[in-house]
Amino acid sequence: MKKLVAEFIGTLWLVLGGCGSAVLAAAYPELGIGFAGVALAFGLTVVTMAYAIGHISGCHLNPAVSVGLWLGGRFDRREVIPYIVAQVMGAIAGAGILYLIAIGKPGFEIGGFAANGYGDHSPGAYSLWAALVTEVVMTFMFLIIILGATHSQAPKRMAGLVIGLGLTLIHLISIPVTNTSVNPARSTSQALFAGGWAIEQLWLFWLAPIAGAILAGMVYKWLSPDKE
Repeated sequence: MKKLVAEFIGTLWLVLGGCGSAVLAAAYPELGIGFAGVALAFGLTVVTMAYAIGHISGCHLNPAVSVGLWLGGRFDRREVIPYIVAQVMGAIAGAGILYLIAIGKPGFEIGGFAANGYGDHSPGAYSLWAALVTEVVMTFMFLIIILGATHSQAPKRMAGLVIGLGLTLIHLISIPVTNTSVNPARSTSQALFAGGWAIEQLWLFWLAPIAGAILAGMVYKWLSPDKE
């Protein structure tokens, strides 16, 4: 139960920090943080939670990460579903808090609410296929970074920082394409509030990250087996 509560809190912070920066601060007149600021915000949520709850739950914060770690031989299969449920619930709670803050501004319109999308709902109008490739490859690389940084032969004290910087880089690359998911829980939480097109396109942001994580788990288990 402590692990699940930790995952709930951590994923809540991921959404509140990352999506919150996009909704509240990215386009703020003259002082907005832009794409680079949002990318850094997502990375910082992972870094801070890695050191806050990593010793409790492993700080997955992402259904794709839990699946990838399981297939990489680092996580118990029996814990995958409970972790995913806790992550999705935490993400929804984070989005709910963000919504309560956002509506405090007169004239606020929910719009896309930092939801992930493709086609007309991609920041750069990228196609479905471009979004699919982006999400699969970025999640694959994210899991490779995680599996490598947490390997028993890697310097453990640096793992949280390395993983956070990896997520920052992923966002710098892919925000223009899909608003960057690589995390089905994060995508679900924002889609529930944005509604409409975001719900219709949500399938991609479960399918692609999970596929990328599965590939990475299998590849890294072959590349550098590690039971820890």
